[in-house]
Amino acid sequence: PGAPVNISTDDAGLQQAVLNATYLYNNQSNDAFLFKPSAVVRAQRQIVKGFKYLVDFQISRTVCRKRDAHADLSRCDFQPKGLLHQTIQCHFEVWLIPWENVAEQVLSCK
Repeated sequence: PGAPVNISTDDAGLQQAVLNATYLYNNQSNDAFLFKPSAVVRAQRQIVKGFKYLVDFQISRTVCRKRDAHADLSRCDFQPKGLLHQTIQCHFEVWLIPWENVAEQVLSCK
């Protein structure tokens, strides 16, 4: 297995991993509003029988409510600075083995 290497925040696999992690967070949180990615702080990929992404990123609260079924995060603006504005730091690791249709995920946010 190779060592983790830094990757561009433009990497398509990374962007999908961050989006998946954000959906995972939104599904687990009790917040009334949806969150979406606001910044990628550090991104690495490691080749280990597939790909492992290691990502430190931030998500911020949007104006879209969870009860709005099928809200498209790309159309949700961030909450303006003020009482409802909130940004959370997250660390996400996902191990993908595409040819075996396997994805193991670990997400921690605070």
